Amino acid sequence: MKAGIRISGFGGQGIVLSGVIVGKAAVFQGLNAVQTQSYGPEARGGSTKSEVVISNEEIDYPKVESASVSLIMSQEAFYKYALRTKREGIIIYDPELIPDHNIEGDFKLAEINATRIASELGTKIVANIVMLGAFNEMCNLLSKESMTLAIKDSIPKMLDLNLSAFEAGREKVKILRDL
Repeated sequence: MKAGIRISGFGGQGIVLSGVIVGKAAVFQGLNAVQTQSYGPEARGGSTKSEVVISNEEIDYPKVESASVSLIMSQEAFYKYALRTKREGIIIYDPELIPDHNIEGDFKLAEINATRIASELGTKIVANIVMLGAFNEMCNLLSKESMTLAIKDSIPKMLDLNLSAFEAGREKVKILRDL
């Protein structure tokens, strides 16, 4: 098993932290993982991308050429990365941040109103964790237990809020197109 996960959006959304959490969850589950990140020169608001490769074998290349799963949190990232998802891969996006989400291709497509759900929980800052909950529900890559452990390890402050955000994402993800 080998999978590439690409998480993209803009600075300040917790894109890099999300990649770190996915990588830790893979390691906690006994898999190999490598996480890379890139971001624009802006401190906040510039394009940001985090990629995680997970595998039960040695990883020989740390980049994601064509993602098995794409989590997308900005319109710019959708335009740039949605079509760089593998055929029959999964694209998860926030429709409030990505109003133009029409895409053709053999993808499983799911939406989660991550920003709205996070706001309803008290702060938009946990929208990335809502996205991770949707990712965990949609994919059979990592167990709920390993994801929860990685969240606890990565964000010990405001833990109850983050765990609530993760659960909300798992419960409220909506499949638009299934293969």
